Amino acid sequence: MALTMVCMLPATRTQAAQDFVVTQGRLSDTDFYRLVACAAPPGEACARAMLHWPADRPVTLEIASMDRAFLGGKAKRAEAALVRAVQYINDAGAGIQVAPVRDGQPADITIHFLDTDGRAPLAGTGIEGADGLTVTGARVIVWSRSDTREIQRATILFGTRLHIRHYESAMLEEVTQALGLLTDIRNPVYEGVSIFSQDSNDTKQFSSQDLMALRRHYPPE
Repeated sequence: MALTMVCMLPATRTQAAQDFVVTQGRLSDTDFYRLVACAAPPGEACARAMLHWPADRPVTLEIASMDRAFLGGKAKRAEAALVRAVQYINDAGAGIQVAPVRDGQPADITIHFLDTDGRAPLAGTGIEGADGLTVTGARVIVWSRSDTREIQRATILFGTRLHIRHYESAMLEEVTQALGLLTDIRNPVYEGVSIFSQDSNDTKQFSSQDLMALRRHYPPE
């Protein structure tokens, strides 16, 4: 489960994101894809634009900050979860790759573990777009161009209320959503099955429809 926010560039207006769509029963592949990619209820129009990273190079990412509340076992689990997420995405057979940032270059996707339980808005973080938001489990912020719909950068925020046993599932979901599949699904059929389930963080790998959605969003070359 993730909360999302989309910021359009060069315009300064912030587009409020649809966090999840409620459905019933197993969806067709097309309905599932359009739901997670553009917040479209089955058979209806998109609620927001489809966003993509340029696929001419790997999208880089890093854990940019980790508050003291996560030091020790939580930090190690978080780092391992990122390694697993990179592996799963790169093995998905989609036309997009992700990679840890190298040589001190700025990452495309920055990940922050913040000492917040979501009871109060963030303040004084120094993280672009974060102050004023509340974070319980995790939150994704994506910046994209309003003309081309290309994603320029993304930030993932984790809070302390996310249990350590859910790190692997949540990390895979958040990184995948930062690639442009920004909407969760609320539907009992997908609980414990899809990483896009609004009401669970129980699966640590892609379902068949999760893989389909990523490949349809970034078709293999």
